[in-house]
Amino acid sequence: MNMLEFENTSALDIELAEKVVGLLAADIESTGTASLVVSGGRTPMGFFHLLSQQALDWRLVTVTLADERWVDSEHTDSNEKLVRENLLINEAHQAQFISLKNSAANAVEGEADCELALAAIRRFTVVILGMGDDGHTASLFPAADALTLGLDMNSGRTAIAVTPPAAPHERMSMTLPRLLNAQQIIIHISGAGKQDVLKAAQAGGDVTELPIRAILNQQVAPLAIYWSK
Repeated sequence: MNMLEFENTSALDIELAEKVVGLLAADIESTGTASLVVSGGRTPMGFFHLLSQQALDWRLVTVTLADERWVDSEHTDSNEKLVRENLLINEAHQAQFISLKNSAANAVEGEADCELALAAIRRFTVVILGMGDDGHTASLFPAADALTLGLDMNSGRTAIAVTPPAAPHERMSMTLPRLLNAQQIIIHISGAGKQDVLKAAQAGGDVTELPIRAILNQQVAPLAIYWSK
């Protein structure tokens, strides 16, 4: 695990954008395509804007989300809306996008189509994850009924419906094995509160208590943590 600390979010955003575009460019050079998994929330907004301005053959890049709320893509809580308005702009407007929200009435009914859509992407180039104050990542929430399935490395599943115990909206989340099928995983966090959660996660091993531990403790994919004060 590689831990990088920054004095402010601006410094982090610059270095993270350079790192990610380098990984994407290298994958395009070696395989002809690249893929990027991102997360929603306020933390990545500055990073999204910087990344969107980077020179890259974005036509060869597929972008998708680690998780999504089961809401319309124009809903204010939609991660897809956030990504389209803040990342898939400027140079990056030519990137392909795979939505985790489809026309099914609910996330459970939408699982099969979502897994089919994700099957179009081989091993991810880069997966960028956030972390909640409760230690969740993607929509793998502590105490969620679907958590055991989501963390099962032998489930054969790539996406599952999740009903968060204390957060609004049903969700679609990538599973742990699908997230780990990546050349590089990056945890992107900021603030002292998130650092405290990270330290607690590093100090224990119960993944059901703090699901981010499943990412921290795995030996499947290279991991870097980008944290700013």
